Amino acid sequence: MHFPILQVPLAELKEANHEFVQVPLAQITWYHHISLLSKVKDDAERAYYITETAQNGWSRDVMMMQIENGYIHTKGRAINNFTQTLPPPQSDLARYIFKDPYNFSFLGTVALQNELDIEKSLTNKVTEFLLEMGRGFAYIDRQYHISVDGDDYYIDILMYHLKLHCYVVIELKAVEFKPEFVSKLNFYISAVDEYVKSPEDKPTIGLLLCRTKSDKKAEFSLRGITQPMGIAQYETEKLFADVASALPQIEEIEKKMAENN
Repeated sequence: MHFPILQVPLAELKEANHEFVQVPLAQITWYHHISLLSKVKDDAERAYYITETAQNGWSRDVMMMQIENGYIHTKGRAINNFTQTLPPPQSDLARYIFKDPYNFSFLGTVALQNELDIEKSLTNKVTEFLLEMGRGFAYIDRQYHISVDGDDYYIDILMYHLKLHCYVVIELKAVEFKPEFVSKLNFYISAVDEYVKSPEDKPTIGLLLCRTKSDKKAEFSLRGITQPMGIAQYETEKLFADVASALPQIEEIEKKMAENN
């Protein structure tokens, strides 16, 4: 299996030629180039965005949004066990595809919502969701039903990746990462492999998306896990709850009013 040069990481672009990084300029429009020149000064980083824009088919506006969101610092950063659970070059491609963090700011302000609320918002804006997930992802369903030994289970989001040729099980958590989340995702991956995956499909991959995470806890949780999975966090606009927690509480306000009377 051959993977195009467009998937070369930034570090390799910098290492390939310390003085000048050359990529085919015709891969994107002149309009794209003008915008890149004003926003990205480093030659290697500019080459990276040229190749990513060409590969993903980004418009100029989408490319600029990705630059603003720090795309270059997120690609291939998800904590994962792909090297231990997938054969090369499948593992290399999987590591490249998953990001950390994911930017779900298109959801707007997500205030005091649970996983189902965020999940529904994502699938209601499936175009933006797929754009953030990256080229190759195909949306299948939310709350995907699987029955195991007579009990019903519902996968948060089920997707398929066209280049990896496998199903991707996404578990969405509105809280900080906890090690026990990995066990549930592991169960869902096994269920999809058993009841959904066809013989032609590659092993199912799991992606656990949490509000925040400790990288060390995530790494420890994946040790010994034989199913391929990645762990990343996601960002939305500032939570109303976070803002509210910084405001004076009712008791404090009443106390101040009493002192002033």
